[in-house]
Amino acid sequence: MKHVLLINLKTYNGGTGSNALKLAKTASLLASRHSGIEIILAAQPADIRMIASEAGIPVFAQHVDPVKFGSSTGWILPEAVKAAGASGTLLNHSERRIDIETAKRSVARCRELGLRVVMCAESPEKAEELASLKPDYIAIEPPELIGGDISVSKARPEVITESIHKVNSAAHIPVLCGAGVKDAEDVRKAIELGAKGILVASGVVKAKNPEEAIKDLLSGFA
Repeated sequence: MKHVLLINLKTYNGGTGSNALKLAKTASLLASRHSGIEIILAAQPADIRMIASEAGIPVFAQHVDPVKFGSSTGWILPEAVKAAGASGTLLNHSERRIDIETAKRSVARCRELGLRVVMCAESPEKAEELASLKPDYIAIEPPELIGGDISVSKARPEVITESIHKVNSAAHIPVLCGAGVKDAEDVRKAIELGAKGILVASGVVKAKNPEEAIKDLLSGFA
């Protein structure tokens, strides 16, 4: 299984519209030089089709809802993001929490369509609970470290190891490391602790030079 570098574009200016496409094309070029690492972008629904068709890089929706065709105004239909070119989705991000029943129904809907699922968890205990739903990945992100200057792999490495232990006790699911990840050393430490990849946002999207930021992160997987 490849290591994963998942870049969440959020709703940052640098990750929206033409800026999102520019970043996606850069990431796609760098991905072609690192066969052992899968780079994925989590984009806003309006940007999925553009990125998928013009950048040639895997795109995830930042969220989907457990709805089907019908009267669900304002909700994100899984079929719609798949038709736009998404190959997966984030669920339960700290900025878009859902309850366990909604999570269960959302994973089931994604399974029907062949969409991959990354479930975000704020604690080892939550990671264990979400692992019972059998997503493709669990991303551990202590909310107090998100967007900060210190990564979870440095500030609270035990959160990663405990999460991996608890997830593996429920199911064999790769764990990604998020929250404050910004450089190669953060990545290297996360991989040493047993993570299969990282989830990053501001460290790339808000960087002065996103290309150099991605290159630096990729070097940490070596």
